[in-house]
Amino acid sequence: MGSLGTVSIVDGGLVVALYVVAAALLLVQLVFRPGAGWKRRRWLVTCLIALVVGAGLGLGATWVTTEWFDLFGVGLSLAAYLWIAAGFAAIAVCVCSFFGSRWPRTVLSAVSIVVFVATTAMSINIDIGTYPTVNSVLGISPFAERALPPLASPSATNTTATLGSSWVAPADQPAVGTVSEVEIPSTVSGFVARDAEVYLPPAALTEHPPALPVVITLSGQPGQPSDPLVSGHLEASLDAYAAAHHGLAPIVVSPDQIGDPANNPMCVDGALGNSATYLTVDVVSWIKAHLPVAAAPGGWGIAGFSQGGTCSIQLGAAHPELFGSILDVSGELVPSNGDEATTIAGGFAGNAAAYEAAKPVNILKKHSPFTSTFAVFSVGETDDVFRPYAEQISAAAKAAGMTVTYFVAPGSGHDYTTASYAFQRGFSLLADHFGLAS
Repeated sequence: MGSLGTVSIVDGGLVVALYVVAAALLLVQLVFRPGAGWKRRRWLVTCLIALVVGAGLGLGATWVTTEWFDLFGVGLSLAAYLWIAAGFAAIAVCVCSFFGSRWPRTVLSAVSIVVFVATTAMSINIDIGTYPTVNSVLGISPFAERALPPLASPSATNTTATLGSSWVAPADQPAVGTVSEVEIPSTVSGFVARDAEVYLPPAALTEHPPALPVVITLSGQPGQPSDPLVSGHLEASLDAYAAAHHGLAPIVVSPDQIGDPANNPMCVDGALGNSATYLTVDVVSWIKAHLPVAAAPGGWGIAGFSQGGTCSIQLGAAHPELFGSILDVSGELVPSNGDEATTIAGGFAGNAAAYEAAKPVNILKKHSPFTSTFAVFSVGETDDVFRPYAEQISAAAKAAGMTVTYFVAPGSGHDYTTASYAFQRGFSLLADHFGLAS
């Protein structure tokens, strides 16, 4: 879509323009109605009733779908509820305007409904932070045309605790990092994966790069590999960290652990795809063969949001020989693809024992004690569903011997507002732990 696809839908001119148009249309609906005297008064009373009834219907429908039936698996914030109420209220006025109106006003009302729906959706998106641009709404990666640049072999074989103080940025070091899209073959797993995204910090782009830490980072589900870097603003967070630390930051590889946005293989090997083998064998092997990364698990981490957060604790705890660090943002308590019976039947071929073995708490018990694993857990402050999960898993990780940090994202729920805050703070903690701080 060219430059149109990169237009921001969370701030900037387009957002302001849509709000102005919506406000103007609502004002026209409320004030400019043919007739005078008692007809005008009757219309204003009708509008008042429509606003109240519409807002009530919006709030009721939202509560039923999100709280009662839990159709989306997460709750909405107060801000989202208020925007839905406002949108339904404005639409109700337009519906009333259809009656007894001539065709110009009917057309205006129809256009107004479209604008009010768009404004409401945009406002909810601003609150949850999932889609920052038009391209992200359409599932188009902004990195699709960027090939991996030529990279030199690292000048050291491992990340050390002194890299932050010993690295001297050369004259050829870029000011910011770069993101590329790559194909990571599923040679061993056979898993059908979409292309991955790779963030390289400035230090990795030099003629003689150091061996840098690497973090495999996973999106939520549904989602795509670019989500952590775009919706989670991880590219900007890593560039900011690198700017403050002589160009040093972790390399991030964001592969596809899902395959299909509607699929959830739960980061295990099963009927829905060998996701676990793809991540721990195929992706790991590709990273070691193509990127200037540390050799030892002390320089490797795994991170993710929501379903990706569940994967990070599952695989991080199950493979301490691969990953020395974990960042679990709003992960689940157990791998889930519907209710428990559906999950076991579809994801584990009916094997309840395999399902039990895939639960993070049981993985932690099996592989404890952990003597050198650094784990960070985060969740949204208003996320009443996933916050108890994070508290339980972080406590279990601490009991298993991991060095644990737990924090909440202030004022946000189960959304990319939480993920953005947690990625910025969490990756800074990981980077410091890797030894990149000067």
